[in-house]
Amino acid sequence: MSLRVFILAGEPSGDRLGGALMAGLKQLAPGVSFDGIGGALMAEQGLVSRFAMDELSVMGLAEVLPKYRHLKRRIRETAEAVLETKPDVLITIDSPDFSLRVARLVKEQSSIRTVHYVAPSVWAWRPKRAGKMAEVIDHVLALLPFEPPYMEAAGMDCDFVGHPVVAEPQATGAEIAAFREEFDLGESPFVLALPGSRRSEVARLAPDFGGALHRFTAQHPDFRIVVPAAAPVAGLVRDAVQSWPRGTVLVDPNEFDSVTAKAHKRAAFAAADLALAASGTVSLELAAVRTPMVIAYKFQWLTWQIMKRMALIDTVTLVNLVSETRVVPECLGPDCTPENIAARLNALAADPGAQLEAMELTMQRLGQGGEGPGLRAARAVLDRLRKN
Repeated sequence: MSLRVFILAGEPSGDRLGGALMAGLKQLAPGVSFDGIGGALMAEQGLVSRFAMDELSVMGLAEVLPKYRHLKRRIRETAEAVLETKPDVLITIDSPDFSLRVARLVKEQSSIRTVHYVAPSVWAWRPKRAGKMAEVIDHVLALLPFEPPYMEAAGMDCDFVGHPVVAEPQATGAEIAAFREEFDLGESPFVLALPGSRRSEVARLAPDFGGALHRFTAQHPDFRIVVPAAAPVAGLVRDAVQSWPRGTVLVDPNEFDSVTAKAHKRAAFAAADLALAASGTVSLELAAVRTPMVIAYKFQWLTWQIMKRMALIDTVTLVNLVSETRVVPECLGPDCTPENIAARLNALAADPGAQLEAMELTMQRLGQGGEGPGLRAARAVLDRLRKN
């Protein structure tokens, strides 16, 4: 009898994880069949989505409220589909507000095994989420090597399967040469500036990033500034960098076909000498190509006050956490000023050695050079299914 999997993702990052996991399951369990919800990459692996994944890609209270009834109906419909089809396993990917509600309805009426891909960051804040999740999830697939003990302590099986960043393609020499030629960079050293992918992030960070880069280039006049903008905010970034140092290069993905745009982003990350980036998983993308970085982020006042009181960690940068060092400098909240950021960039330019070692260790611990995360995740799902 072939394996029957009901799998669901609610956003593009989940679709990428789901596509790789499905590919791994097809390799290890020929004849596996899929049902569920996903995007283009999961469709490539044979999933016919029950409805468009875009319906679930909603963030923020203001955006969710008008669609609340619709989302609630989709949760109920999805759970009913799982109960009706009786798969061997239900795999939910990230998007906990949707995924865990579906899993709860399924568990209330069945003993179908549930797997959740991407552990909640209970090591950072709100640790009680693990216990609540254990009420409806049997098995967790973790992206970070230190996460399994937190999930296991709450009563769930958990396997570290590697972070998807380790499987991302890296720039070739030809792509880097083409990128330098396209943007007239010659052999100039450059700082990569990454002020975020959301409008609110760009609006908050761009002025301080610009001020810091003015100070940095005053001391390092040979450096250029390169800004690979995220497609949805490229126009806002274009306006923001008008006041940045002269010669700042904006890489707007909307001006190129998707293949070229991705190649330019890969090349920019790989060829940069330093990076100034908003907080987020971008730190792992930079670590993957060994580009030393300064992380800076400004929060709304209330968010910062809550974070200060609830945070269980003293750093927000995954490179610091995975490598168990604190070599990636951070300018967060009130410390996110042009003066502080410039000082960290200057110090990093003078001595990037410790950070390069930490990035190397981080990538080793995340599985770079080993079996792909999708295949490892598939193996973990199948192994635990057999045992249970």
